[in-house]
Amino acid sequence: MAFDPAERVPVGQTGLSVTRLGFGAASVAGVFEDVAERDGLATIDHAWNLGVRYFDVAPLYGYGNGERRLGRSLAAHPRDEFVVSTKVGRLVRRVEDVAPGADVDRNAFGDRRDADHLEETGFRAVFDYSRDGILRSVEESLQRLGLDRIDVLFMHDPDDHWEAAIGEAYPALHRLREEGVVKAIGAGMNQSAMLTRFAREGDFDMFLVAGRYTLLDQDALAELLPTCLERNVAVVIGGVMNSGILASPGQGARFNYKPAPPDVIERARAIAAVCDRHGVPLKAAAIQFPLAHPAVASVVAGVGRISHLDDYPAAMRTAIPAELWADLRSEGLLAAEAPVPNARS
Repeated sequence: MAFDPAERVPVGQTGLSVTRLGFGAASVAGVFEDVAERDGLATIDHAWNLGVRYFDVAPLYGYGNGERRLGRSLAAHPRDEFVVSTKVGRLVRRVEDVAPGADVDRNAFGDRRDADHLEETGFRAVFDYSRDGILRSVEESLQRLGLDRIDVLFMHDPDDHWEAAIGEAYPALHRLREEGVVKAIGAGMNQSAMLTRFAREGDFDMFLVAGRYTLLDQDALAELLPTCLERNVAVVIGGVMNSGILASPGQGARFNYKPAPPDVIERARAIAAVCDRHGVPLKAAAIQFPLAHPAVASVVAGVGRISHLDDYPAAMRTAIPAELWADLRSEGLLAAEAPVPNARS
């Protein structure tokens, strides 16, 4: 089975559809390394030319820079031809405007600097899952994007804010959907446990889970994905390369945004060895694997360069023999119950 990057997949009963290949705007916002304005815009334009029609962003990415760049690029295209998701739960504020005692995110990667150098940015991300905070966030995102509407709203990383997220943010999102301000609501996180809880306790349309359903980490397989299937919640997968280790599993590789521990590097190398035996690029197996699950609608490419973006459609079209998946299972490198792409004849 090969995957068509431009194939549209419905998002529940919302009337929205996302392309199998989506684009994540964190990298072009300069989160991990500096990206010049023209280069970021060129990468987004290239995604469009590849057939991508689903774009994900957040106020946090570049402290608004991701939304501004995405909006500038998409302004050239008819609004009904693409889907945009952005996030709520963090407000971007200048340092001098942050109120004393505010719940500041000290680990925010609004740009590539670490927490010890946040002073250099001049901005802070302030957690706010209140109704007023949600409404302010939506208004500010619309201004930065320059769009007339946002299609999907995700609660962004509410890991330490469950009560506020389910008790305040969720009702606000639900109301925005009822009023037709947005068509779909959900959450975007780097963990599956809380997303599963959201799925069971609320009425959501779409989740974005980063790094927890990949060739290296299938944490979402046991509970999140079956629950989403049962409740007709579309799932978007981010971080399919697990911070780069599935692109290059050598010493110095990163996993979950940090240096990968030795056992993770060893496992990634073992997966790469199986791919090598079958003449299949590791990236191709990594990109195709999550798309085989029936709950998964799209894989988001969070890249900052055109050359890296081109890897995705090429990988999605690569023929992968069934024997590769069988070998991964027999060597204990892939969960036995994980769906895999059908072999291409």
